[in-house]
Amino acid sequence: MATGQFLVPLMSSFVITVIFMPLFIGYLRMKKEGQTIREEGPKWHAKKNGTPTMGGLLFIIAAVISSLWVGLYLDQLTNSLWIVLFILVLYGLLGFADDFIKVFKKQNMGLKAWQKLAGQIIGGLVFVWVYQHEGFSHALQMPLIGSISSLWLFVPFVLFWLVGFSNAVNLTDGIDGLVAGLATVSFATYTWIAFQQNQIDVAIFGLSMVGGLVGFLLFNRKPAQIFMGDVGSLALGGALAAMSILLHREFSLLLIGLVYVIETASVMLQVASFKLFHKRIFKMSPIHHHFEMSGWSEWRIDISFWLFSIICSAIYLLIF
Repeated sequence: MATGQFLVPLMSSFVITVIFMPLFIGYLRMKKEGQTIREEGPKWHAKKNGTPTMGGLLFIIAAVISSLWVGLYLDQLTNSLWIVLFILVLYGLLGFADDFIKVFKKQNMGLKAWQKLAGQIIGGLVFVWVYQHEGFSHALQMPLIGSISSLWLFVPFVLFWLVGFSNAVNLTDGIDGLVAGLATVSFATYTWIAFQQNQIDVAIFGLSMVGGLVGFLLFNRKPAQIFMGDVGSLALGGALAAMSILLHREFSLLLIGLVYVIETASVMLQVASFKLFHKRIFKMSPIHHHFEMSGWSEWRIDISFWLFSIICSAIYLLIF
């Protein structure tokens, strides 16, 4: 893949997002449809009430269009590309349904937890079926243990990975620009790994995601004109997990996506501590809200978390 071709899916997705996002924001504002900020969040977030949401829908569409036409042009419409696009779209549709119920039906809780989980598991099973059908290796490179090849281990692991990281990214999406920046770093890292492994199909997808996310960040940075919504965050987490599996670097996501892991762990620790000891570890969870309650601005949190993510990704690339 030449340098010029390298830029094509990235620029295609970026341009589509940048052109159509203002129209989408204008439509939602005209309809007076925006996100309702939950009362348990920081009080100063109340001013964000009514901000348009579901912006993730556009960068997903941009990434799908760019991946497909560039993949067709370069003869890279492989099953690997199709299956990662399937996860992106399916998890995005689950998030879209959740957002739609919240925004248009005015039901703040959205989809029931079991409905989301059922959809995520079904998507994971389809992913496993295609993966197995293509004869891809289901060996897992276990840290400190080595390679373990067992379908009985691989299937539950894939389901856990897809469901776990889609929800982890969803938890992380709590302040302007945070997840858009973090995901840009994560997808760029996996794109680099894909090129190193000569998996051009996966690299095309990664570049398309990076382009769409950078375009979206122009509108999502503080003060956000639009939020990505669950349609964006659930899709991003599922797609990152799928990329790590297709590249046979599953456990890399624990370092490359360490921010998502920490955010999720902060919620789990907070809940466990409160239930067991009736004490809170953090001022508020997920942990980005703890820093907000400690006086950090959203920009300071964004930049700090982005830099931390870049360092984690750099460490992985240098060591592994």
